[in-house]
Amino acid sequence: MNQDSVSLLQECNAGAKMGLKSINEVMDRVCSSGLKQTLSKSRAAHEKIQCQTNAMLYKDQQDGKDPDIMASAMSWMKTNAKMAMDDSDQTIANLITDGCNMGITSLNRYLNQYQDADMQAKAIAKDLISIEEKLAKDLRSYL
Repeated sequence: MNQDSVSLLQECNAGAKMGLKSINEVMDRVCSSGLKQTLSKSRAAHEKIQCQTNAMLYKDQQDGKDPDIMASAMSWMKTNAKMAMDDSDQTIANLITDGCNMGITSLNRYLNQYQDADMQAKAIAKDLISIEEKLAKDLRSYL
């Protein structure tokens, strides 16, 4: 794999981990069975991307990437502050939608930044973008 492919896969790996972390942070507070099912499906899709990127990186003797520490800390603080004021499904949907939008923006930026990445790495990035877009769309009815 070329360096752009490795870098793009590492960013996808970090993005999938961040999505999983965010979903897991709110999952036990969800009231609606529909919202819980939507988040569970997305969690499974994020896990699949994480496994794919881990396998590809491992095959090339590269490590995955953890989400940025500051981004994780800020996300945790925002989630807990908002949930302390209002722990409704609407708040959860709003928080996760914000995370999806940030993920979509970041992944598109990385696709542009790592233009020499191979087609398989780009396909994984596009799959993760699609997962985030679908989740944001599916959450609209809970906002």
